[in-house]
Amino acid sequence: MTIKYKRILLKLSGESLMGKQRYGIEAEMLKHYAQQIKILHDLGVEVAVVIGGGNIFRGIQAQNSGIEPVTGDYMGMLATVINGLALQSALESIGVYTRLMTAIRMESIAEPYIRRRAIRHLEKGRVVICAAGTGNPYFTTDSAAALRANEIGADVILKGTRVDGVYTADPEKDPRAVKFDRISFAKVIALGLEVMDMTAFTLCQQNKMPIIVFDINQPDNLRRIVLGESVGTLVEE
Repeated sequence: MTIKYKRILLKLSGESLMGKQRYGIEAEMLKHYAQQIKILHDLGVEVAVVIGGGNIFRGIQAQNSGIEPVTGDYMGMLATVINGLALQSALESIGVYTRLMTAIRMESIAEPYIRRRAIRHLEKGRVVICAAGTGNPYFTTDSAAALRANEIGADVILKGTRVDGVYTADPEKDPRAVKFDRISFAKVIALGLEVMDMTAFTLCQQNKMPIIVFDINQPDNLRRIVLGESVGTLVEE
């Protein structure tokens, strides 16, 4: 068995944890993601995870509540820590050693993110969960994923979504949308497609960091990807 991607950065949205709920964490979804990550871990893949917080709070929600945008962004970062703790607990309950690392210091519950320490954890076979975004307002968790992937020398960013790749239009709204199996960074920009926010996408383009957009809810997709099968859409130079 040949592993194509030996160190990966998995980007999960907070919304992916909601399942059919309107907010919060659905237990079955949390178990599902933990099991999928365990499959990679058992194959010997080094796994880092960046998780969002949109199932609990998004900075954009603050706009209509009288909360200033910067404060709202920090609240969103704390939401990602809650999700990170949940994922850590789910993984360790099935025998996967983890480290939760945060961009905002909170030593009582997690380690501060330090690049060299994160890499060492990966080398020791621990799943590294990166929370609190970049630690700075105005940056999304997509940007955090792009930043962490490049810092740790990941082979690829795996962006788990509820659709099975990148399309010419939103496949949930346009039945005529056509899926790309492979697409270049330049073409994504030229067509105005949404893969990541532009800050994150540009960082990946500049550092030639490939991105695979795939359906995270299909149980075997992660394993198939790391073994080199064509799943979802590969965005590369």
